[in-house]
Amino acid sequence: MARLPGVSGVEVGIMSERLRLTLDEAQTGRDRVEATVRALGYGIAPRGTEAKKEFVLPGAVTTTASGGDRDHAGHGHPPQSDTRAALGGPGHGSPGHVHDDPADRGKHWYQTAKGRLVILTGLLLGAASIVEALAPDTGRWALVAACLIGLAPVAQRAFAALLVGQPFTIEGLMTIAALGALFIDAAQEAALVVFLFAVGEVLEGVAAGRARDGIRALANLVPKTALVESDGSMREVPAESLTVGQTVLVRPGDRIPADGEIVAGTSGVDESPVTGESVPKTRGPGDTVLAGAINTEAALRVRVTKGPEDNTIARIIRLVEEAEEARAPTERFIDRLSRWYMPAIVTVAALVVLVPTLAFGQPWETWVYRSLALLLIGCPCALVISVPASIASALSTGARRGLLMKGGAVVEAAAKVRWIVFDKTGTLTHGRPQVTDVVTFGSAAEAEVLAVAAGVETGSSHPLALAILAKAQAAGIAALPATDAKVLMGKGVVAMVGGAPAWVASPRMAMELGGLDRTKLRQATAFEEEGKTAAAVFREKAPLGLIAMRDEPRADARDAMRQLAAMGLTPVILTGDNPRTAAAIAGSLGLTFAADMLPEDKLAFIRQRGAEGGVMMIGDGINDAPALKQASVGVAMGSGTDVALETADAAVLRDRVTDIPAKIRLARAAMANIRQNVTIALGLKAVFLVTSVLGLTGLWIAIMADTGATVLVTLNALRLLRFNPEREV
Repeated sequence: MARLPGVSGVEVGIMSERLRLTLDEAQTGRDRVEATVRALGYGIAPRGTEAKKEFVLPGAVTTTASGGDRDHAGHGHPPQSDTRAALGGPGHGSPGHVHDDPADRGKHWYQTAKGRLVILTGLLLGAASIVEALAPDTGRWALVAACLIGLAPVAQRAFAALLVGQPFTIEGLMTIAALGALFIDAAQEAALVVFLFAVGEVLEGVAAGRARDGIRALANLVPKTALVESDGSMREVPAESLTVGQTVLVRPGDRIPADGEIVAGTSGVDESPVTGESVPKTRGPGDTVLAGAINTEAALRVRVTKGPEDNTIARIIRLVEEAEEARAPTERFIDRLSRWYMPAIVTVAALVVLVPTLAFGQPWETWVYRSLALLLIGCPCALVISVPASIASALSTGARRGLLMKGGAVVEAAAKVRWIVFDKTGTLTHGRPQVTDVVTFGSAAEAEVLAVAAGVETGSSHPLALAILAKAQAAGIAALPATDAKVLMGKGVVAMVGGAPAWVASPRMAMELGGLDRTKLRQATAFEEEGKTAAAVFREKAPLGLIAMRDEPRADARDAMRQLAAMGLTPVILTGDNPRTAAAIAGSLGLTFAADMLPEDKLAFIRQRGAEGGVMMIGDGINDAPALKQASVGVAMGSGTDVALETADAAVLRDRVTDIPAKIRLARAAMANIRQNVTIALGLKAVFLVTSVLGLTGLWIAIMADTGATVLVTLNALRLLRFNPEREV
């Protein structure tokens, strides 16, 4: 693709089966892009449709599109466009070496195209061997025929790759080795090698398919249809057609079709399919529910709050699909290695033939045979697949447990972090503070303090603002009309209330603006020493009162800190709250803190610690977005703002602090798995390269070693699908 004029930004997702590229249609039309892909034997189609093949190659891939939203065959497109289509992943650095045909999904191996090829080549090899035993002269030609019939689809894919400038593929090496073996009269080994190669492709396809299944299963969590309530009647509609504001009926046992808010009914909701949370939670009117969760007890009426493209499941799928773009540094290194590795192996194989025969007069047949074995064993299949297979398995395992990471680069960075930085409100605490005290000053009454504070905070989504609004509503006090509200980042809010400015701010800022004197500040200090957050309500030079709120730590926060310390990590709280409140929370959790932190202060802290080692930042608010972006790994709590979720590199959907050490365990396990895979791949190559040159192992051992290494690293990667990151090692 990258060689075509006007094509740039080419990205191929192996596990998501997606091709994405930026296309200047003034230079190259979409039809040429599609024709180039089909020439390699792949199917290609726009997102949401089934890929069609121009022609059928045995073992070639047909894919379902999963990356774009416009018709490739349409007209009237702008000259520059982002074109997305799906195609099977490049396997092991080879355009044709692919494992998983969507048309074959759900079938037994022997029902697939590659399975049928294995059966055919196996029968041909068996029949030819019998003929050779009975009639050696005739049998030799039967073995040649068996080899050529089984080799035909492999050679066809090799030729297609050669035409687009990819000579160093496993299909190309396989074709050279088999034909070379026939040339030196090793027909039986040539036929056996072709058969073993077909078996290896089936095994690899089964293994790679299992790795993809975890990701594909996410899409099936959302039901296909929904019962929409309209004018007192119910009608069934496709779930993908739901719009924000519609009300849907969710019966007991049904999956919830969209993210929404319960407007009627109380029931247990099982969110384990989405977040991995094993215990159903009781939800009632006003509570939010997630698409894909299961209603377990009673009928619920749910108002849709997010469209199908923005619900939690869609976002998880999008995150996992896009995760392949952020490849791990290890993966990028191996890709660079493989670009010169294959030509180097071919060069060495040529020298193995030429040097002994021309320089030392050795027999051609012996060294051609050893050279062909070297070609087969030298293929970097196992090495190239070792990293993406592990990363895909780790991402799938994490997604099932609500531990989301945006790609291999994030996995590798998370495995290396030394500092764990937490925001306080909504992260270590529940983020649902409640008003505990209202103190008035002068002639102001409690109702006036709450009315002014509620007016200033109207429209805000900050947890402290919601606590004040909830207190005013519970007391039956209407918020005063307010205009021109402005957030003073990390300090408070000011608005025009009753034609004059009014503030709800931190005691320190109130002191600066004359909203508190030293006597009144002592009351705020007393609240803070009790672990409460105090907010001063005042007009210009006129204190009205103090509102004290308390936000309790999450039940699992202390256990999470213990786990992190046991893992050799240093947790610390960064909060915009005052030092006394922060000290009360930090003391109960047994960790250090930094208080009175503005967003720029958090940023500076993370930069400083980042110079000493990797930093993971966990937050949930808009003011955390810069720090999340600056950290080596930014993690958003699942209940956090959309800004935090979009900015962060990772997320925990269950709002459990113990999911942070679990995420790090998963990342460390993935990197350990990658190191194991690379060791297996390179170790087996090194051993059999030597034995092939020395003549100790032949062609069929070489192909078994290559296929075996690929299967081994893939199966090793699949162990991550069963890994439990919540279990302490």
